Amino acid sequence: MNAEEYSNAADSSTLNTMQRMREQTSILGSMNKILVANRGEIPIRIFRTAHELSMQTVAIYSYEDRLSMHRQKADEAYVIGKRGQYSPVQAYLQIDEIIKIAKQHDVNMIHPGYGFLSENSEFARKVEEAGIAWIGPPHTVIDALGDKVSARTIAIQNNVPVVPGTPGPVENVQDALDFVEQYGYPVIIKAAFGGGGRGMRVVREGDNIMDAFMRASSEAKAAFGNGTVFIERFLDKPKHIEVQLLGDSEGNVVHFFERDCSVQRRHQKVVEIAPAKDLPKSVRDAILKDAVRLAASVKYRNAGTAEFLVDRQNRHYFIEINPRIQVEHTITEEITGIDLVAAQIQIAAGATLAQLGLTQDRITYRGFAIQCRITTEDPTKNFAPDTGKIEVYRSSGGNGVRLDGGNGFAGAVISPHYDSMLVKCSCSGSTYEIARRKMLRALIEFRIRGVKTNIPFVLALLTHDTFVKGNCWTTFIDDTPELFDMMVSQNRAQKLLAYLGDLAVNGSSIKGQIGLPKLKTAVILPVLTDSTGAPLDVSTPCTEGWRNIYVEKGPEAFAKAIREYKGTLLMDTTWRDAHQSLLATRVRTVDFANVALPTSYAYSNAFALECWGGATFDVAMRFLYEDPWDRLRKLRKLVPNIPFQMLLRGANGVAYSSLPDNAIDHFCEQAKNAGVDIFRVFDALNDLEQLKVGVDAVRKAGGIIEATVCYSGDMLNPAKKYNLAYYLDVVAKIVAMGTHILGIKDMAGTMKPQAATILIGAVREKYPDLPIHVHTHDSAGTGVASMAACALAGADAVDVATNSMSGMTSQPSISALLATLEGKIDTGLNVDHIREIDGYWGQMRLLYSVFEADLKGPDPEVYSHEIPGGQLTNLLFQAQQLGLGTQWQETKRAYVEANKLLGDIVKVTPTSKVVGDLAQFMVSNKLSPADVQERASTLDFPDSVLDFLQGMIGQPYGGFPEPLRTNALRGRREKLTERPGKSLPPIDFAAVRKMLEEKYGQVRETDIASYVMYPKVYEDYMAFVQKYGDLSVLPTKFFLSKPEINEEFSVEIEQGKTLILKLLAIGPLSPHTGQREAFFELNGEIRQVTVDDKNSSVETVSRRKVDPANPSHVGAPMAGVVIEVRVKDGSLVKKGDPVAVLSAMKMEMVISAQASGKVSELSVREGDSVDGSDMICTIAKAE
Repeated sequence: MNAEEYSNAADSSTLNTMQRMREQTSILGSMNKILVANRGEIPIRIFRTAHELSMQTVAIYSYEDRLSMHRQKADEAYVIGKRGQYSPVQAYLQIDEIIKIAKQHDVNMIHPGYGFLSENSEFARKVEEAGIAWIGPPHTVIDALGDKVSARTIAIQNNVPVVPGTPGPVENVQDALDFVEQYGYPVIIKAAFGGGGRGMRVVREGDNIMDAFMRASSEAKAAFGNGTVFIERFLDKPKHIEVQLLGDSEGNVVHFFERDCSVQRRHQKVVEIAPAKDLPKSVRDAILKDAVRLAASVKYRNAGTAEFLVDRQNRHYFIEINPRIQVEHTITEEITGIDLVAAQIQIAAGATLAQLGLTQDRITYRGFAIQCRITTEDPTKNFAPDTGKIEVYRSSGGNGVRLDGGNGFAGAVISPHYDSMLVKCSCSGSTYEIARRKMLRALIEFRIRGVKTNIPFVLALLTHDTFVKGNCWTTFIDDTPELFDMMVSQNRAQKLLAYLGDLAVNGSSIKGQIGLPKLKTAVILPVLTDSTGAPLDVSTPCTEGWRNIYVEKGPEAFAKAIREYKGTLLMDTTWRDAHQSLLATRVRTVDFANVALPTSYAYSNAFALECWGGATFDVAMRFLYEDPWDRLRKLRKLVPNIPFQMLLRGANGVAYSSLPDNAIDHFCEQAKNAGVDIFRVFDALNDLEQLKVGVDAVRKAGGIIEATVCYSGDMLNPAKKYNLAYYLDVVAKIVAMGTHILGIKDMAGTMKPQAATILIGAVREKYPDLPIHVHTHDSAGTGVASMAACALAGADAVDVATNSMSGMTSQPSISALLATLEGKIDTGLNVDHIREIDGYWGQMRLLYSVFEADLKGPDPEVYSHEIPGGQLTNLLFQAQQLGLGTQWQETKRAYVEANKLLGDIVKVTPTSKVVGDLAQFMVSNKLSPADVQERASTLDFPDSVLDFLQGMIGQPYGGFPEPLRTNALRGRREKLTERPGKSLPPIDFAAVRKMLEEKYGQVRETDIASYVMYPKVYEDYMAFVQKYGDLSVLPTKFFLSKPEINEEFSVEIEQGKTLILKLLAIGPLSPHTGQREAFFELNGEIRQVTVDDKNSSVETVSRRKVDPANPSHVGAPMAGVVIEVRVKDGSLVKKGDPVAVLSAMKMEMVISAQASGKVSELSVREGDSVDGSDMICTIAKAE
């Protein structure tokens, strides 16, 4: 016997064993094979009971449902029709086809479930005529009660109160108008056959009753095969109470108490409670009595539900009897302990209620039960059904939790063809409050990824005070907008896998990365020791440091203490300028945080750590996909003792152009509150008016002001206009402006040791009480000598970087400077501790080697070209990107020429970028300085150059170059004679907050600051985070390079929550979609993500998406099928006019014009399938 034969034999043996077991334990004898004419969770629920009754089960399914779980749960399953013969919904409405399947396969009982054909009397009649037992009331009873108009008549005959309504079906719109004329608004148009909220429309005064009538009728016909409707007076804020009934063939009827189904949306129940919590006993008894009397009057058989409305005065009105089992029957089963489906089947087989032990005196209830319907709907988009593949499905469970599901499993594809319900969760407890809390726990346990669900909304609903008290009404959801203030699932793990999957398939997409990290081993953290060699405990932050003075006594006291220090303090730039200069600003927060605690000890006597502002702010969002504010907060918590310094570009904040003054005030306030202490404020042109904006903002925020003069060129060169007199004049004005510390910023590293001695000595002599802080770059290789000269000349603080991140375009080496100053000037730092910290950064240099600028050594030419250190690496990278890498020497020469053309300006961000852009422009277009001058009126200069010439960056020392300025602007831009921010309107922060909250939900004040500085960068960052989540928690190795197959690694997403991950495999390329599946193991569970292979050549066709902010765009609100198009290109419409009708999940929605105008770019036809946000048309403003 081969393997296949063995497997088949084993399956056959198992089946035969099950058949024998069922035959031996049969309860119903020959009535042992049941077909359920439905789909999803409904047949699964019925199959379970049928199997308990030792029955064989048969499922039917449409082609689109071929992978549905209900097909697999049955003993046998058969497709309805051939592929394409019926629509997905119509397949389940094919009466003759279903009966044919039943007869072919010896079925002797049919259960219709709920929905589809469950209330179709013709189906019931034909089933009975075929000699098959119908599990439900006889077709004559369905005719009498299933038609709501007939049921109403029967209720009136039995003296059961009803809501005023039409005596029969409404044939046309005029009948509806006549009813409104007599009874007034509001009214409700309801499908006569069917339920579930479909075919219902509430019409209030001023609404279009004609359109509502047509939509209700059309929806009813599509869902139930019959478009008959009737009209009732609509009761405001009633409760919806229903009674579970069961009757037998001898005319006996019992109730199983009531359910409160008041919590509804679109007339479809969302949450149900059994029994009703706040119904007075007299009202309950009256409702139960009326329900039983009605059912008995028509000799009701099998299960049904009598439904009532209870108004605010506790008056009850009969509305209908649903001649079927209900979705929410589960909670009645939970409180009574009775399997209603089992009773249905046995009654259909001939059993009486007495034989089943179901007499009224024996039916009792205990406690409470609540059912919540978990659906694939997005509450944030008006409950638009979501479609797609379920990537993760983890359900809840435990004591008192019951789940009735259908297609709730990982890998299931949720289509737009059917109802959006995934699973029903029913929780029971001895009290209402216990049941409610159990439901909260159960919902929180669910993990469903890949499609949106209503769980966040249901959680908000369950915790609302009105629900807690049990006082909800039918329009409670519509009347309670605060329910939409939801706690949205972060979906962190699956988003992280999406990034890792993309990395595994496509490689790193981080801009500027070349190759893979050179560090292949685990990172070794520093170990600090005391004088005896014993390890220091660095598990908590150090508390000793200069910051204590500032926190306790303020900025002035801090500055005074710094000046009184009998030595020179050092500021380490490793956390900002060093990695900006050497590694394109790409070092991530996690790698600072890993060394932060030992750093707080090793650098406890440091003047400051430069860690924020400047380019690190926008690069964090642009390329590292991190929130710079989160970085600041995290590092501040880990290092509370050392002052943090940031770089502030005067009136620009951290942006590259001027902003309104209140934007700078707001930003500095947020930075101070988040952890910045010292603000190094500078202006790229030493424009004192621009500088003052930043200084004043820091003063208002309560920070330490370090107003800074930018050093440019070689002060010892007599040809330079930036000489000692110039600098002393700027310093005098800064002192007059008011600063706690004077900053001197040598961006290009052109301050020679002799110049340092002269300049610092002169400032110290003139201002003996003024703290001086000097910054430089080691571009020429003289940085250590220059900083030593500054210290000896009287500087209070100078800048250095850890050895492994020092030299060239970075800052001088800290150990080299300490050795130089040894025996002369005290810095208060432990050399051994500094060296130990550097060991960590040596590893980081290897980890981030993919961003190295490939500089080989010092560049003494800097005294000629004056390119700032940070820009030198960026300019080299940009030159390579523009194809100018081989012309690097020419680019440096062009930089010198461009600087002269612009008037020999101070070169600091952003003015250094202006010079760099002009230099590259000249090299790319092979322009000499003479060419630029002669052709200025015809050349299209880079925007940064035009911004500078216009005056958008400020006023340069010595004025603008003429006639270059006039010729380049050529009258297209107005020349500015004062600082640009002065004329800018102030930021409306309330409006910005409102806009961001509408787009992203709850936002922090720092989010507003980020948006004001960089609107587009912030939006792109948020889009990335929404797709991939917070990647700052991901180890850098796996941020930059894919894990190896079967390589296990962990990610701590928050304290105490660790994901253990492993890449298992990458699937083959789909030739149809151009996608691959990436398979991971996450905490022991297999998960997969679908990734677009960016290297594939598969062409995919997709519809254009709407821009939500553009009112001229009309888009599909959800995935579905366009069943009607009411306009054509050129049609004139008014705001609110219908454009098209969409059918989705058996529900129709009118798509309306969002603005008045002329229709254009109509991109759909009737029958087209669309996804949510697909473009339907645009509406241009009519001329």
